[in-house]
Amino acid sequence: MSERQVVIAIDAMGGENSPYKVLKGVEIFLRNEKKTKIIFFGDEVLINQNIKNNNLNIFNFEIINTTETISDEDSVNTILRSKKNSSIYRGLEFAKNNNNSGFVSSGSTAAIMVLSRLHMGMIEGIDRPAICSLVPNKKNYSLMLDLGANVIVSGSNLFQFALMGFCYYSIINPNIKPKIGILNIGTENNKGLEFLQDAADLIQSSFLKDNFVGFIEPNKITSGDCDIIVSDGYTGNIMLKSAEGISNFITSNLREIFNKSLINKISYKLIEKDLKILKDQVNPDMYNGATLIGLNGISVKSHGNANPLAFSYALKQCHNFIINDLNEKIINSVKNK
Repeated sequence: MSERQVVIAIDAMGGENSPYKVLKGVEIFLRNEKKTKIIFFGDEVLINQNIKNNNLNIFNFEIINTTETISDEDSVNTILRSKKNSSIYRGLEFAKNNNNSGFVSSGSTAAIMVLSRLHMGMIEGIDRPAICSLVPNKKNYSLMLDLGANVIVSGSNLFQFALMGFCYYSIINPNIKPKIGILNIGTENNKGLEFLQDAADLIQSSFLKDNFVGFIEPNKITSGDCDIIVSDGYTGNIMLKSAEGISNFITSNLREIFNKSLINKISYKLIEKDLKILKDQVNPDMYNGATLIGLNGISVKSHGNANPLAFSYALKQCHNFIINDLNEKIINSVKNK
């Protein structure tokens, strides 16, 4: 789509089983995106050892050595003052100072959020970033934000989330006029907290009014009736983790049922193709890569326990945002609101 040189800065040390899972994820990603330049930030010796020992086919890359690590226990003050040579700090600094670039990490969510705002700042007209990700539904997928960045929000914040979600969706599915809904305890206009009512009024008064379907309840998230689901971070994070837990419960029980007897194993074989389609539809690996949307730059958070395939999808998300000028679209939408 674009002849520009896309560069992705990668925290090679964050999350479980790193740097191997990061490096293997890059190998998978580069099979389709051979022209992308990769900059690894982390322990140079360890990165090179992993590439050599695992015979990884990685090319068009360089390594910038960092000597400090950030843990989940580090305070904000420690992250800002004492970890300036960490892979997250240096990677985000690079992404901010280089055009057509973005940053991806499986490291500490708190560190990524704090340092992303420090280095990249906010898009003018946007007050707060939101964690934004895809969630599967019966028809395909929906976009949901916020998933944990903002515990307390205003109606204005939710309106801005809707605006950014609309821009995001225009990139991943440009042929659909997306429906926007606000997550609430009921669909009636008088239901929910005051900031939800304020957000609904603001959306109704904007150019998004024709896309707005009103309030939706949590049990309708997977129905496919709403393409962009807006929520405060506290509610969104609880919803997401509850859904992940229920999904794991169902899939693990199905596995036990099909292994229970010979008849059940035969039954599995009869519907194996349909079950594979279902597995792919709800496979969290394919939806990995939550964007900190609203920043004046591209910063993508991968699950800490992501496997290499899942990490490759986070890289794919970052690449798409860069070549499709996500931030430029948000800036233009804010001007037209």
